[in-house]
Amino acid sequence: MKKRRLFNVLVSRLQDVPGVVLLGPRQCGKTTLAFEVAKNIPSVYLDMESNEDRARLSEPELYLGLHRDKLVIIDEIHRVPGLFPVLRGIIDQNRRDGIRTGMYLLLGSAALDMLRQSGETLAGRVSYLELDAFDITEIAGDENSSERLWLRGGFPESYLAPDNGKSLKWRTDFIRSYLERDIPQLGPRIPAEVMRRFWTMLAHNQGCLLNTASLARSMGLDVKTVSGYIELLTDLLLVRRLPPWHANTGKRLVRSPKTYLRDSGLVHALLNIADMDELMAHPVCGTSWEGFVIQQILSVIPETAEPFFYRTSAGAEIDLFLIQPDGSRWAIEVKRSLAPKPGRGFYNACLDLLPDKKLVVYPGSFEYPIGNDVTVTSLEHACDLLGE
Repeated sequence: MKKRRLFNVLVSRLQDVPGVVLLGPRQCGKTTLAFEVAKNIPSVYLDMESNEDRARLSEPELYLGLHRDKLVIIDEIHRVPGLFPVLRGIIDQNRRDGIRTGMYLLLGSAALDMLRQSGETLAGRVSYLELDAFDITEIAGDENSSERLWLRGGFPESYLAPDNGKSLKWRTDFIRSYLERDIPQLGPRIPAEVMRRFWTMLAHNQGCLLNTASLARSMGLDVKTVSGYIELLTDLLLVRRLPPWHANTGKRLVRSPKTYLRDSGLVHALLNIADMDELMAHPVCGTSWEGFVIQQILSVIPETAEPFFYRTSAGAEIDLFLIQPDGSRWAIEVKRSLAPKPGRGFYNACLDLLPDKKLVVYPGSFEYPIGNDVTVTSLEHACDLLGE
C-alpha cells in the first residue's frame, strides 16, 4: 500500500483536537487511510451505508459512551446529519472528564453540505482535512508515473489497475455508480443520462471559463438548473472552480471562474479515451494536461495558500497564480511541450502582478532558466517546491 502524504498530518491533528473531519470523493482512499492511522490504537469503525452499523447508533449516546477510550471512525457521516449534535454533547462531556483529543475521525464524501452541517454544531471541536486521489508525490518511483497518473487519474483502483483497459472499466463503473446511486441520494432527482451529458460537456470544456448560459442552451435547461448541477458536482469534490484574481490592477479582468474536473482519469473516461495514443490525438489533450498539473499542485500546497488564475480582456494571462501563506506570489504557466515558451500574455500578466516566482511546468524532467526570471521545471519538482 502506498503511504499517503496526509498520513502524518492526520495523526498530528488527532493528537491536537477531539475530532477530525476527513473529506474526499468516494473511492479516493479515505477509509484505507483511516484504517492505517488506527492500526496501532484501540478503535471502532462504523459505516453509515451499512444498515447494521446504523442500527448500532440507534441510541448514539449509549453506544458511543461504551467506546470513550477508543478512536471512533464514522464513514459516510454526511448520511446521518442528526449525529452532529450528539457528537457535540459527547465531545463536551469528554472534555470535562479530561478526554480532549483523538476521539472521532469522521469521513465524508460531500464537502459543502458536510461543512454546513458540522460547522453549526462542531465549531471549535473538530479540524477539517481534504484527501484527494493519489498525487504525483505519492507515486514517485513508479515506472512512467507521471503519464500513467495523467491518463488514469489518481483514484487508487484506477491508477493501480493491471492495464489501461481495466483502469478505464473501473472509471466507467465509478461514473455509473455516481450517476445511478450517489447523485440521486445526495441531490435532487436528476435523470442519469442528463447528468452524464452535462458531466461529459464539462470534460469537453476542461479549463474553460464557466458560462452557465451557454451550458444551459446546449443542454436545453435553464441557467438556475445548470448552476445547481455545477454546485452538486463541486460539493461531491468532482469539479473544481478556480476563481479569477480580483485585485484592482487598473485592467479589465475576467470575472468568471474556470472549471476543471478534478481527476484527469474521469475526463478521459467520459470522453472514452483509453490510452496515451488516443489522448495525444484528442483535442482535449492540452487542457487535460493543464487541469492535471493544476490539480497536482493544488493537492500539495499548504491549506492556507490561495489559488487563482489571471486573465485580462487584453490577453494577459497566468494559468495558476498562487498566494502562499508567507505572502509570496507564484505565477505558473502550464505547457504541454518539451521546448516550452511562454507567450506574450504570460509576460504581460507578470508585469501586472509582479510575482516573486515565475515557473513554466512542462512534461520533461530538467530544470533550466529561460530569461526574465522564468524557470522551466518538471511537475514533480514544482510540487516539491510548493508542497508543505
